[in-house]
Amino acid sequence: MKNLAIARRYANALLLIGKQDGEAETYRSELTGISNLIAQNRTLEQAITNPLYNAGARKGVLETLIDRLGLSKVMRSFLLLLFDKGRIGFIDSIDEFYQNLADELKGVARATVTSATELSADAVEKIRKGLSRRTGKEVILEIKQDPGLIGGIVTRIGDLVLDGSIKTQLLGMRESLKRGEGV
Repeated sequence: MKNLAIARRYANALLLIGKQDGEAETYRSELTGISNLIAQNRTLEQAITNPLYNAGARKGVLETLIDRLGLSKVMRSFLLLLFDKGRIGFIDSIDEFYQNLADELKGVARATVTSATELSADAVEKIRKGLSRRTGKEVILEIKQDPGLIGGIVTRIGDLVLDGSIKTQLLGMRESLKRGEGV
């Protein structure tokens, strides 16, 4: 839990800088880029985060990476601060919090729609518009398929889950029958 609080604090700080200088979206893409690069390359991650290696050498690897990626001065300072404070290992969590905060700043909500079968483009657009009306935000949908749902859809937007799947309805009916209630 403490790690999440630390990650949230750093993400908030970076977003405040982004709001002030109007570069929040630039920092979003830079942070995601370096976070993904480190996450996808175990050797690079170890070279930067493993305390068994010399701190100066690890910092040198990070500085070289920053230079090769051509990151902004603010992102360079941010990443070096994370390194100096021993928080570079939290970059993935910081990126996740930053993405959520930047979405909130832009008035964007991300939702996941899971269906038993492939949805038509028209159905996806209707769902997106309905969620936009309900939340008052622009909604970006991620579409997934799960044949185990039998039918219907499950929508997750933030902490809210709207479960309209047949599987859940059948489970509910089964529980009602077990309790002796009429369906």
